[in-house]
Amino acid sequence: MIESVDTSLVEWSRAQFALTAMYHWLFVPLTLGLGVIQAIMETIYVRTGKEEWKTTAQFWMKLFGVNFAIGVATGLIMEFEFGTNWSNYSWFVGDIFGAPLAIEGIVAFFMEATFIAVMFFGWEKVSKRFHLVSTWLTIVGASLSALWILVANAWMQYPAGMEFNPDTVRNEMFDFWAVALSPVAINKFFHTVISSWIVGAVFVIGVSSWYLIKKREKHFALRSIRVAALFGLTASVLTLWTGDNSAYQVAQRQPMKLAAMEGLYQGKTEAELVAFGILNPQKQSYNDGEEPFLFSINIPSMLSLLAERQADAHVLGIDNLIEGNYTEDNGSAALSASQKIEKGKIAIQALADYRKALKEEDKEEMAVQKAILDENFKYFGYGYIKDPADLIPPIGMTFYSFHIMVLLGGFFIVLFIAAYFMERKGMLEKARWMQYLCLISIPLAYVASQAGWIVAEVGRQPWAIQDILPTCAGISRLETSSVQVTFFLFLILFSVLLVAEIGIMIKAIKQGPREH
Repeated sequence: MIESVDTSLVEWSRAQFALTAMYHWLFVPLTLGLGVIQAIMETIYVRTGKEEWKTTAQFWMKLFGVNFAIGVATGLIMEFEFGTNWSNYSWFVGDIFGAPLAIEGIVAFFMEATFIAVMFFGWEKVSKRFHLVSTWLTIVGASLSALWILVANAWMQYPAGMEFNPDTVRNEMFDFWAVALSPVAINKFFHTVISSWIVGAVFVIGVSSWYLIKKREKHFALRSIRVAALFGLTASVLTLWTGDNSAYQVAQRQPMKLAAMEGLYQGKTEAELVAFGILNPQKQSYNDGEEPFLFSINIPSMLSLLAERQADAHVLGIDNLIEGNYTEDNGSAALSASQKIEKGKIAIQALADYRKALKEEDKEEMAVQKAILDENFKYFGYGYIKDPADLIPPIGMTFYSFHIMVLLGGFFIVLFIAAYFMERKGMLEKARWMQYLCLISIPLAYVASQAGWIVAEVGRQPWAIQDILPTCAGISRLETSSVQVTFFLFLILFSVLLVAEIGIMIKAIKQGPREH
């Protein structure tokens, strides 16, 4: 494990992975959302036999294909980075983290690759029903791909089903199902995939509204909006439910992240939820006496209800979590951050002493050091933390990302309801303001989706694996300059791919739906 690190290397390695992940996530939500919508449209075609629905499904399928191809390219690069930039992380937890990624590649990816060929090229070569099954299996494959990647990510947020082997200095899986079916993993999968459906729905409504603005393809646009608005509204309601479960899981497993999401510096009973707020830029420390907000609108007791399912429950703040002035669920006094750091250092030293005894074949000393390591291993990662304040994630980025995501989620619910009823009442075709609102909502959907991942990943800093491995201890021994060079190379490459995708999509949209 790394004992001392170059801070600039850590920051550039984080920046490179963040760049890759955020570009990749520009393509994934549309793949998951648009895929289901076009499958629904093809289902309507098979059930009704109306060729107009076949044309509609084929048009959205074409846009799906462009987006899918670029998403695969960025995703492969991101997985390679675990080996190039995060080799210590990969060594430390590769036996666990690699398993779901291997399943994703062997099962889900091959499933997608098999049936996507039939979906695109089999319209006139196979029966309607077989083609429809192939379309749905392609979407199922894409969703399963997301499942296993999210299982791996959820394990980083809530490590379970593992034990540490001091002989190999690796964490090893002893319960696969504890990893795959952890409550964090299951909820993260549903919340992420269903929220991606919203991106697909907004995209379809926005593009269809462009046709209405241009007074083209009116019937195609209106039937697309009808399907997408109803689908998007359903997805939004389900996202509210999974989002509530996510907040509860964060409160139970990652209380520091929840405190950052709400700008909660001091723990409270009957804690209010910030509906809207502006953080105080003068507040530099959790205990500097400055007020956390310049302005805020709060919902009384709502945060307690979300976090603990009781309106009068106490919610931990940053001060509690750093100073340790609270009681654990088992009734014991919580350790302060400084105490956890000391126990982490004891665990790291015990590991070093164990390894030394192992080399010298001193079994008695090995047993002593193993007992010390086991007693303190839950704080192992804290041993790499230099300052308790380093345990606080970036408050501003986490807080604003969370609230932007929530506010836009509420906006999309209103948008879907308005679009659906205006289309059913025949009003949408003449409502230019609504058409433009739907069109400009496309980038807002991407903003909301990216904000969600910022909350998930930035909010758990400084941890690569919660409480076990901080980011600074997971990097490879590289020259900072080499990471900087590849950062800008990836920036150029991904930007070119994004511009190319947008250009191809715009060209296809301008051409419009065509009879097969």
